[in-house]
Amino acid sequence: MQSELLTIKEASEWISIQFKKNVTPSNISYLVNYGRIQKFADNGNTLVSRDELLEYYDSYYGNRQLNWKEKLGDDIDWHLSFEQYKEAETTKHVHRLHPYKGKFIPQLVEYFLDDHTDEFKKEVYFKSDDIVLDPFCGSGTTLVQASELGMNAIGVDVSIFNSLMSNAKVGKYNLVELNKELKKITEALKKYIVDSNTIRFEQQLLKKLSEFNYEYFPSPEFKVRVKNKLVDEEQYGRQKEKEFLPIYKKLVKEFNIGLNQDLSDSFLDKWFLQHVRTEIDFVFNLIKKISNKNNKRIISIILSRTIRSCRATTHSDLATLVEPISTTYYCSKHGKICKPLFSILSWWERYSKDTLNRLAEFNSLRTETYQHCFTGDSRTIDLFSASEKVNPEFAKRLRKEKINGIFSSPPYVGLIDYHEQHAYAYDLFGLDRKDELEIGPLSKGQGREAKESYIEGISAVLNNCKRFFADDYNVLLVANDKYNMYPIIAEKSGMRIVQQFKRPVLNRTEKDKGAYSESIFHLKDKGEQIQ
Repeated sequence: MQSELLTIKEASEWISIQFKKNVTPSNISYLVNYGRIQKFADNGNTLVSRDELLEYYDSYYGNRQLNWKEKLGDDIDWHLSFEQYKEAETTKHVHRLHPYKGKFIPQLVEYFLDDHTDEFKKEVYFKSDDIVLDPFCGSGTTLVQASELGMNAIGVDVSIFNSLMSNAKVGKYNLVELNKELKKITEALKKYIVDSNTIRFEQQLLKKLSEFNYEYFPSPEFKVRVKNKLVDEEQYGRQKEKEFLPIYKKLVKEFNIGLNQDLSDSFLDKWFLQHVRTEIDFVFNLIKKISNKNNKRIISIILSRTIRSCRATTHSDLATLVEPISTTYYCSKHGKICKPLFSILSWWERYSKDTLNRLAEFNSLRTETYQHCFTGDSRTIDLFSASEKVNPEFAKRLRKEKINGIFSSPPYVGLIDYHEQHAYAYDLFGLDRKDELEIGPLSKGQGREAKESYIEGISAVLNNCKRFFADDYNVLLVANDKYNMYPIIAEKSGMRIVQQFKRPVLNRTEKDKGAYSESIFHLKDKGEQIQ
């Protein structure tokens, strides 16, 4: 007998009560659209099976904790999974102003910076108005959360783009004036492309794609068939990709569309279609003319975020580039034939609006405290002198009170090339790269020499930072220490690990969704006793 059928709204309300979690109608619609649960219909209304919905969420929430503990060990602290938070909450306000590989979620920072205690966190590490340091600042998560919690924070990063991004997030803006600047650029861009063949070409291409996908990739029926292994997705996708290609080529010829650029020397030459590149240069030239430094910085971040979404790659390869594309293709992520982008306008408009909204939200939460990220090497930087150049008043306080400790996520050995992930921004803005200063980059691998270099690098950072610490400091480092390097790092830094938290990492990006954990090491001066 068929189980009770519920509308999308009824389903979200019912399952939210069952699991005591906020499951929205959008969450249910996602499950339907991506074939996770079956779609039923009644007079045009979408219905779902209550039993099927329960089975899905029971597997998602109920069994996951047991399965992960079986794989990772019973010592895992499940409360640090933050599974109760939706993606919109873990990327709240300015945290999502720009993509960044390897960042931690703000809730993790809040947990260790705020003044609560529980059965795992038995003491308060930082208090209101303290000065916190993040020597691997990355995208500025620690700085932003420090502001929310009423703390001062300084960051350091060898990547000038990371510093730019972090300082853009904690910057203060006149949102009315910023909106005017963005509208001015948007209108200029619209006028620039209004008579472009590329726009008319893309309109026709979208029409043809819609007709083709409606016939051969009906949604969500096709995804359900793939899920149930009723169709060989790879073979079918390749076949339909070939069938649509002549339609695409005919439109390219009809509208005389230039695809690849003449040169392929730089990132911008290689990874952007011809018309997209001209639009990028047009907008960037307008940004250069902006006199307000804060506005110029945040608008540059919007452009960087825009062009990242407009690279000539497949949707599934957006995070890790494989090969540039200039034709339509079967997209396994969306289960249909997709296309590369031929204009930046739609993403520029979307991100401009989104940035204004996120800045406004953060303005309502931030406190009157100080945050800044310096571009430099944390192994050698003099934080007193660096602060003196940027904010002499804060520098006086820093010299007097010193830094209360660190909350940071150092790079993982052999995992990410931090400059390369933003190669498009370095290329466009003409920024100096300091790849040679990265600690533990992907390019050096995970061999013995790479691990030894990593240990020396992290130890050098901690030893340098200790010069600026107050007495009884606390250092909290988030790391996946599968090579057991942090006890050695602590010893070389004159510190001891006084506590180790082990957390499951649930909301990972990329394609690896397997059981995975990381540790939060609490380090203090070597004289402190283990708890």
